[in-house]
Amino acid sequence: ALSTSLDIGLSNWSFLYVTVSLYTMTKSSAILFILLFSLLFKLEEVRVTLLLVVLLIAGGLFMFTYKSTQFNAQGFVLVLCASFLGGIRWTLTQILMQKADLGLQNPIDIMFHLQPLMFLGLFPLFVVFEGLPLSISEKLFPGMLFSLVGKLFLGGILAFGLGFSEFLLVSRTSSLTLSIAGIFKEICILFLATRLLGDRLSLLNWLGFAVCLSGISLHVILKAMNSKGEKALTLHKEASSDPDLELLLRHTGHGE
Repeated sequence: ALSTSLDIGLSNWSFLYVTVSLYTMTKSSAILFILLFSLLFKLEEVRVTLLLVVLLIAGGLFMFTYKSTQFNAQGFVLVLCASFLGGIRWTLTQILMQKADLGLQNPIDIMFHLQPLMFLGLFPLFVVFEGLPLSISEKLFPGMLFSLVGKLFLGGILAFGLGFSEFLLVSRTSSLTLSIAGIFKEICILFLATRLLGDRLSLLNWLGFAVCLSGISLHVILKAMNSKGEKALTLHKEASSDPDLELLLRHTGHGE
């Protein structure tokens, strides 16, 4: 809960100093931290293909945002710390949600237990950095307060939906898969920024876009192949443990 709250808090804080492009480029390093902690906690095995996927995505994102950002050291450090905490966050979340004896497979259950603790983790930072300025802000006047609460309520609904879908994905797959899916979202954000906000990208940036998509595609293909292989192995084990089923499968094979 603490790593989750600080990941979100530091990420939001960084937007005071950095652009969306620099944030996206730096936050993409989270996949490297997730891989590091996944290997540390033995959730993933070291494979050449996995390292290739990570390098393609990280390299592609760097190329996609190269020279299209305004660098700010303070914001960069905040995002990098958030990425590190994000690696811890999603690795621990996968451990919690995939342990059957804990009974936290349902996303609502994990959110019910985590979010009150997340509030306690962020509240001291809120009091120190925002409490006093907010108490004397004109936004607390009735008219502006109503508008502000409405925007916060809408943002809260969107955040709840995002958190629910993220926890559901982690419970069914892995934290690394979630990170890769999130990178596709970030690419879409940058792509829309070029179309709607008029951001200009060079040929190198578009090449990075293609490299990143190739890394995501490779991961999807490998996941599908591994899933197919695991199903075939499970079916073979079930057939070996059931003599009648094995006899039926052999008879069917001879018939074909």
